[in-house]
Amino acid sequence: MSTVAVLFVCLGNICRSPTAHAVFRQIVIAQGLDSKIQVDSAGTGDWHLGRAPDARSTATAAERGYDLSDLRARLVTSSDFAHFDYIIAMDNSNLNDLQVMRPSEFSGELELFLNYPAKDRYSGYTEVPDPYLGGAEGFALVLEMIEDASLGLLEHIKAQLQQSDMAGG
Repeated sequence: MSTVAVLFVCLGNICRSPTAHAVFRQIVIAQGLDSKIQVDSAGTGDWHLGRAPDARSTATAAERGYDLSDLRARLVTSSDFAHFDYIIAMDNSNLNDLQVMRPSEFSGELELFLNYPAKDRYSGYTEVPDPYLGGAEGFALVLEMIEDASLGLLEHIKAQLQQSDMAGG
């Protein structure tokens, strides 16, 4: 089986993308795929570089058994396009920033996270909303959306890996 690298990207890399990083990582580990799928996160803005995720994101994730304590904010770089097969944006603004950075030789997937839903619970949403300026309920909603989209993304990646393996790639 091929190895795949996934990068989650939001604005400051302290709320949505580290939550997605931790949730997706845990799902990958639970399915025994951690030797096949690498996970990271980054931000398009540099306000929080080196900082731990937002305390509200960390607490909301911990209530569901996800650990963000080892994660630190970093800036997405042009070299990420050479390393990652999937670069997953939380919203259209992040996606636009990434499209500007995207080198012409990038052959991976650059998509919005909610393009991979496992269920239709969030069909009214196209973006994972930024909970940073809101209340606790925003962080809970974001976590639920991320859990759902993580399952959908993992199923998509597993299908791609199976196709690649069957093709001998």
